Amino acid sequence: MNRSSIAIFASGRGSNLQVILDAVQAGDCPVDVRLVISDRADAAALTIARQCGVAHVIHVDPKAFPSREQYDAHCAELIDQHAIQWIVLAGYMRILSAPFVRRFPGRIINIHPSILPAFTGAHAIEDALRYGVKVSGCTVHLVDEVLDGGPILAQAVVPVHDDDSVESLHARIQQEEHRIYPATLKRLVEARFQIDGRRVIWQQPSQTA
Repeated sequence: MNRSSIAIFASGRGSNLQVILDAVQAGDCPVDVRLVISDRADAAALTIARQCGVAHVIHVDPKAFPSREQYDAHCAELIDQHAIQWIVLAGYMRILSAPFVRRFPGRIINIHPSILPAFTGAHAIEDALRYGVKVSGCTVHLVDEVLDGGPILAQAVVPVHDDDSVESLHARIQQEEHRIYPATLKRLVEARFQIDGRRVIWQQPSQTA
């Protein structure tokens, strides 16, 4: 299996997908995007992937499966079929089933719009503003069976302004998402890491030879 091979799961506009594909094309992110999967037939992410020449772009309809586990099992078969190393979630709005997560331990990556462990879940930006924090940001993390609970690979911090709305704070966070997601994928390919408790300990590339 090629260590640089990735599948990207996306449900919506595909902004992080676009940034990753742009970084690949520019030579800044040495990953091989072999597969893009969406649970929504109308997701802009599918169009972006096709326009960028991703070899396999697939809509997997949740209504075609009697359970979330069976839906995920089908997606897992696609991942194995295309010899994928990393599964990258980019605005994927489905919660992965436990059997799927256990099938790919330490190989599923997500980005979340908060400084975890603060403000997990689907309304992180609204929750941060409501709480009154002075900084927020984003977190790239491994996915485990706890929602937004896996070990942290990278984080970036942004200030929260007194006049911020959800939209303005989201835009500032997304700028950092677009910076650190491709950079973290690059690091995953070029270096290795160990997990000590909850801490991700990165090794230097020279130690992976």
